[in-house]
Amino acid sequence: MLHADSSPLSWGLCWYKRRSHSSPNIEPAATVSNSAVPSSTPTALPRVVIIGCGFGGLEAAQALSHAPVEIIVIDRTNHHLFQPLLYQVATAGLPAPAIAGPIRHILRKEIARGNLTVLMGEVMSIDTASNCVVLDGGEHLHFDHLIVAAGATHSYFGRDDWSKYAPGLKTLGDAFTIRRRVLSAYEMAERETDPAKREPWLTFAVVGAGPTGVEMAGTLAEISRHTLHEEFRRIDSRRARIILLEGGPRMLGAFPEDLSQRAKEQMEGLGAEVLLGAKVTNITAFGIHYETTEKAADGSRPVASHFLPTRTVIWAAGVAASPLGRSLAKSTGCVLDRAGRVVVEPDLSLSTHPNIYVIGDLASAKSYADPEHPTVVPGVSAGAKQMGRKAARNIIRKLKGLETQSFRYFDYGSLATIGKRAAIALVEIPYTTRTVKFSGFSAWLFWLFVHIYFLIGFRNRTVVFFDWAWAYFTSQRHARVFPDPHALEPNAVVVHRDPPGPPPAA
Repeated sequence: MLHADSSPLSWGLCWYKRRSHSSPNIEPAATVSNSAVPSSTPTALPRVVIIGCGFGGLEAAQALSHAPVEIIVIDRTNHHLFQPLLYQVATAGLPAPAIAGPIRHILRKEIARGNLTVLMGEVMSIDTASNCVVLDGGEHLHFDHLIVAAGATHSYFGRDDWSKYAPGLKTLGDAFTIRRRVLSAYEMAERETDPAKREPWLTFAVVGAGPTGVEMAGTLAEISRHTLHEEFRRIDSRRARIILLEGGPRMLGAFPEDLSQRAKEQMEGLGAEVLLGAKVTNITAFGIHYETTEKAADGSRPVASHFLPTRTVIWAAGVAASPLGRSLAKSTGCVLDRAGRVVVEPDLSLSTHPNIYVIGDLASAKSYADPEHPTVVPGVSAGAKQMGRKAARNIIRKLKGLETQSFRYFDYGSLATIGKRAAIALVEIPYTTRTVKFSGFSAWLFWLFVHIYFLIGFRNRTVVFFDWAWAYFTSQRHARVFPDPHALEPNAVVVHRDPPGPPPAA
């Protein structure tokens, strides 16, 4: 949980750290010692603290690295994650290091300049009364300017009890969990001798037909039909059912209707089933309960309840802003939208605290490319990157005594892949109002090269290129390994086979 902290002790410590903040060291809240003063006293620089090293936080740190500021980046993990390809790790298409890199290695040049410090820790609260960030160990870290890029998490729409049966996909840990559950389901099906009891193990349900859900469902269909079909003796993996459930009227609702329809056709062409207008009402260890509205002969539209027996459910239906947004609202009085995102000013700052910026998935931001008609910024990586750069530049402008500038989002288009040779694309032509729509093999190739281009590091681009080329020609996925289930999920609910019945009569 996150809590606002404005106690006299924390205020006194933050004041103390403000006096000596040229040192990147931090110290526990219960201890104030002269040992925190560095042996040499460099010229004090304004301190910029960046919470989160995702797309937005990383861009902000790099944009500030040449400015006369001290930068401290805080992240709860030691790695930057290329989230658009996380589903590839979950489905054994790529190893984790191909889409993730150590933050310290990525920012090594900036660290070498001497004004950037990276700390691994979780921010518990933000004390705006004294401009301090409170870390999980009780440390208080002063800031002159703050960039909050804490991202988003899963939303189960008030049914958090579903999470143990239907994991979402936001972190590497989530990807390993899904990989284990998917591959284990085939193993359990191989052990099951009763065809009726085997069926749920070979039924995979993905809830939510946004880009993540579509990518997951399409890849699962490929795995069952092309990767595993020669590797089991008792089961035919090609008979596995891949079912994509969407509560809305169409897949990929952010795309034009014709592209959504084309995506549905490609998904069904891969062998997956698409259930539109299917609203999930409950998830258990044994399946999904959902409702649909069906038109009756008399013209009425009664609600019909259904149950889908399945042992493997993947959640891709809801996203909620980081809980840090609620902490900010409590300590600053800022406004949150329905999803818990922080409503920001045109320059991405808070109206009550202009030295605090919120970017990425945590921000409810608008683009002022047309100041008279601002538009909502979508929650995509391109938006987070652009917000990170703009927040950094606005801080630099403030330091120079200049006015900040409104954020302008440049939309380069949208891509979604369904499977091998199946994708849709909506691409904006620069400096024009025209868009190009295409689908199928050409869109899939475009999607491949765009994602390889934006990966960080030559090694990662090379690894992904060769892994995808190998998978294309062989349909093999050699990252199909996972440790002992309890090593990743020591407290997880493990669904076993039914207990054996009484011994047969002699």
